[in-house]
Amino acid sequence: MDLIKVAEQAFANPNEANFPKFKSGDTITVAYRIKEGNKERIQQYRGVVIKIAGHGDGKRFTVRKMSENIGVERIFPLNSPFIDSIVLNKVGKVRRAKLYYLRALTGKKARIKEKRV
Repeated sequence: MDLIKVAEQAFANPNEANFPKFKSGDTITVAYRIKEGNKERIQQYRGVVIKIAGHGDGKRFTVRKMSENIGVERIFPLNSPFIDSIVLNKVGKVRRAKLYYLRALTGKKARIKEKRV
């Protein structure tokens, strides 16, 4: 079992150590590289972290944002080479690990309190 963990650490993404620690309820901005034909650009995706799932090499997180009154969710693998950077904008004060209830809420009810640091 230890050999598997050693192999995962050897092939781990070096950018993962540069990412800030975040959890469910935090507002983050993910800079994601997108290839369109032979061009490459960076798209900023800012939203609330709904959930963090998986562990080790298969860890992924879901970010939800509102785009013109339509909720859009996107799943990012944490070890993806296409993630350029992650910026922590707000630290949310929530009591759950999975915030699926935000899908049913709109407007001011969907806001998350900010944790004072």
